Amino acid sequence: FCSDNSNIYICHRLQESLLSSESGYSNYRGILNWCVTVTMRVLDGPLFLFQLHRYGILVDPIQVVSLFLKDPYSWPAACLIIVSNVFIMAALYTERRLAVGTISEGTGAFLYCVNLGAILCFPSATVLIVNSMTPVGGVFALGVYTVLLLKLYSYKDVNKWCREIRQAKARTLANGNAVHSHVTYPGNLTHRDMYYFIFAPTLCYELNFPRSPRIRKRFLLRRLLEMLFLMQLQVGLIQQWMVPTVQNSMKPFQNMELSRMVERLLKLAVPNHLIWLIFFYWFFHSSMNFVAELMQFGDREFYRDWWNSETVPYFWANWNIPVHKWCLRHFYKPMLRRGVNKLPAQIAVFLLSAFFHEYLVSIPLKMFRLWAFMGMMAQVPLALFVARFLRGNYGNAAVWMSLIIGQPIAVLMYVHDYYVLHYGGVSEARTA
Repeated sequence: FCSDNSNIYICHRLQESLLSSESGYSNYRGILNWCVTVTMRVLDGPLFLFQLHRYGILVDPIQVVSLFLKDPYSWPAACLIIVSNVFIMAALYTERRLAVGTISEGTGAFLYCVNLGAILCFPSATVLIVNSMTPVGGVFALGVYTVLLLKLYSYKDVNKWCREIRQAKARTLANGNAVHSHVTYPGNLTHRDMYYFIFAPTLCYELNFPRSPRIRKRFLLRRLLEMLFLMQLQVGLIQQWMVPTVQNSMKPFQNMELSRMVERLLKLAVPNHLIWLIFFYWFFHSSMNFVAELMQFGDREFYRDWWNSETVPYFWANWNIPVHKWCLRHFYKPMLRRGVNKLPAQIAVFLLSAFFHEYLVSIPLKMFRLWAFMGMMAQVPLALFVARFLRGNYGNAAVWMSLIIGQPIAVLMYVHDYYVLHYGGVSEARTA
């Protein structure tokens, strides 16, 4: 929108998600490697039936409420999210002052530093201090604030680019893909424009997002039914399959029994991976397409064909497109323009991602173990190894194995340390 021939300004276009029938996409060759990999753990099917027979039905939808609320009359996570409007308004009114020249660019940069720093520190301090905040409620609140931080950083950058173009006497700030009438700077500095961006399923700001011509009611209903069904399915699998497996893993981890630790890890791998895949579809396809359809947001590229990944960087660049676009546009490319080499810039992106992974886990759990951080940084040597020694299907299989085995290790580490820290040790676990 700020320049017709510069991709840094325009990062959205009208398109469907790959898993939508309208996209016409049909390349699922990576799923074959997934099938081969998961077949090695096919005995977990009988294990699931064994757990169902041994423990009975453990699914309790009402119990899920307790994960968000300790006290039904105290809603700290919801209150924290409502307070986020203060930071949104601070960003909007800072931009308005910058647009009319009431404050200088230096003052504006300082105000943004304060505002963005507060977005990072205020919710984390609240989660750590407020005793009625549950870990799940804390993750949800911090997730909302992290998204807000990235959005407002993009909002700051784009409006700054527009001021620079205006000073260079540029005439148009429009995106040719937009269906609705174009908005030009500073006409975008309105409450309506700001909150459209806040709720839109993207982290990268534009003055004129590509818009779909109408709301497809059947498409919307399908996505809603998927969201409801898959949410219940995830809850059921966690309560019935994962929780007993994790509980039975505590004693081997406490006693450092290596053979039993490996056994528990492999038992946890398949249910954890299955829940992750369901979460991916629920969040990146069903939920984000639901919001996009409701808001007539035209760019539905929330993911690409990460299941075909033959390298680790390809996976991380394609499984979460909103974050990838933000990192590329506001972090990676600015470093390259400042003369940083590609490899250090890529490592810096992983460092940033590792920080936020740890931020979203350690603070809600109120303990700092760096397992998520180290797990993310371990992707760097893994990426170098796969790129050097593995090609084609072997590389794709290595990516799948890292997903299937890597996540359960982090889950067990955090659960073990959480029980030790909050309950003074691990109680005698039931034997599986």
